[in-house]
Amino acid sequence: MLKIYNTLNREKQEFKPIKPGHVGMYVCGMTVYDYCHLGHARVMVVFDMVQRWLKASGYDVTYVRNITDIDDKIIRRAGENKESIHALTKRFIDAMHEDADALGVERPDHEPKATQFVPEMLSMIERLEKNELAYQAADSDVNFSVRKFAGYGKLSGKSLEDLRAGERVEVDSNKNDPLDFVLWKHARSDEPDEVKWDSKWGKGRPGWHIECSAMSSRLLGEHFDIHGGGADLQFPHHENEIAQSEGANRCQFVNYWMHNGFVRVDNEKMSKSLGNFFTIREVLERYDPEVVRFFILRAHYRSPLNYSDAHLDDAKGALSRLYTALKCVPSPLALLPEGEGVNWNEPHAQRFKAAMDDDFNTSEAIAVLFDLANEVNRSQSLQLAGQLKSLGLVLGLLERDATEFLQGGSGGLDDAAINSQIAARNEAKKAKNYAQADKIRKELLEAGIVLEDTAQGTSWRRG
Repeated sequence: MLKIYNTLNREKQEFKPIKPGHVGMYVCGMTVYDYCHLGHARVMVVFDMVQRWLKASGYDVTYVRNITDIDDKIIRRAGENKESIHALTKRFIDAMHEDADALGVERPDHEPKATQFVPEMLSMIERLEKNELAYQAADSDVNFSVRKFAGYGKLSGKSLEDLRAGERVEVDSNKNDPLDFVLWKHARSDEPDEVKWDSKWGKGRPGWHIECSAMSSRLLGEHFDIHGGGADLQFPHHENEIAQSEGANRCQFVNYWMHNGFVRVDNEKMSKSLGNFFTIREVLERYDPEVVRFFILRAHYRSPLNYSDAHLDDAKGALSRLYTALKCVPSPLALLPEGEGVNWNEPHAQRFKAAMDDDFNTSEAIAVLFDLANEVNRSQSLQLAGQLKSLGLVLGLLERDATEFLQGGSGGLDDAAINSQIAARNEAKKAKNYAQADKIRKELLEAGIVLEDTAQGTSWRRG
C-alpha cells in the first residue's frame, strides 16, 4: 500500500484517492523569465517520477503543472530586454520544454498558463470578497484578510503571532493587517503597454498566489488528491493557496501535500537570488542528461541534494555500471515475450515496489537495481536482464541501448579513432608486442576510454 509523507500532517499516510483508481495532481511550475536551473530540474524530475509510479501502480493520473507567464520579474526582464512579454515568455517556455525533454520528463496532461485563467481568478476573488475574506484597500489593490481565515498556518505550522513578528511581513500602510497578501494588483499607470485586465475593482493583474488556486480548481476540481512543489513554496505560496481556495470554495482544498528538498551548493540553497545556481543547459553541456536524472533520483526526494562535479561524476560511474550489466546480455527486452514488462512476483521487483510505496523511496529502489545488476553479471540471465531494464524504465532510466550509452558523450576521440586504436592494439597483441598493446590501452584510458576484453573480443566505453 502506497504511503506518502503529507506535509500538512507531518507524517507518512496511506494514500487513498478521492475517486477510486484516479489521481489528480497539481505541481507548481516555472516562472518563465530565465533559463531553468538545477533546482527546477529536481521539481520536474521528482514529480515526473511520482506520476510514473502512480501509473505503474494502476492509477489513472491527471497531472497538471502550471506556467507563470505574468509576474513582476517577467515584466521587469522584458523591459530590460526591450522585448514584449509574450516574446520573452515564449522563448523561455520553449527552453524549459527542451530541458525537460532532455531529462526524460514526460509532458503533464495540462500545462496551463496564468494569463489564460484570469477570468477564473477574478471569479475566485469575488467569492472571497462575498465571504468577507477579501477587501479593496485604499491603493485599489484587493487583499486577502489573513486573520479572518481560521486555518491560516496549518501547512507551515506557523502561528499568526510568529508571522507578525517575522521578517517576511512587509509593512504596507494600505493593508488592514501587515499579514494580508495581495489578490489583485491595481494598474500602476495609464501607459498602454502595461499588462492589465479589466475587473470590477479597476484595471490590474492578479497576484501570484491566486494563479495556482484558480488553475488547479478549474482543471482538477475544488478538492483534489496531491499538490506538489519545492520546499521553498510551502510558505507563503502554498499556505496562501490553501487560504484562498478553502476560503472561496468552503471545502478542503488538497488531501496530500508533497515538497521536494532543496538543491544545495556548499550547503546553501541553489537559487537565482543567491547567484549560486547552474542552469540545466549548463550542466547538460558537461553531463549526459540521463546521468543528471539519475543523480536527482538517487537521493530521496525530500532530502537535500548536494550538487558538485564529484557527485555527478559518481552518478555517471554508477549509471554506467547498470548499463554495463545490460550490455553483457544483448537486447534483454527484445528477447522477452512480446508485451512483457516487470514481473512483480520476482523478489527484486517486490523489494523495488516496497521501496517506491514507502513515500517514493527512489534511493532504496535504485539500490535494488544494483543488486539485480550484480545478479545479471553473475548469471548472464536474459530474464533478469529484462527485469533490470523494465524496472529502470519505471523510473525513466535505462531507456537507451547499453552500447550507445556507454560509448556516448562528448570527448576528444570519435568512434572511428577509438576503433582504429583498438585494431592497432589487436595487431600488436597478435605480434606479441604486449608493451605496445599496453601503451595503446593506457593512451585510450587517459582519453577517457575504457577497454573491456572478453571472449567475444574487445569492447569499449567512455569512462
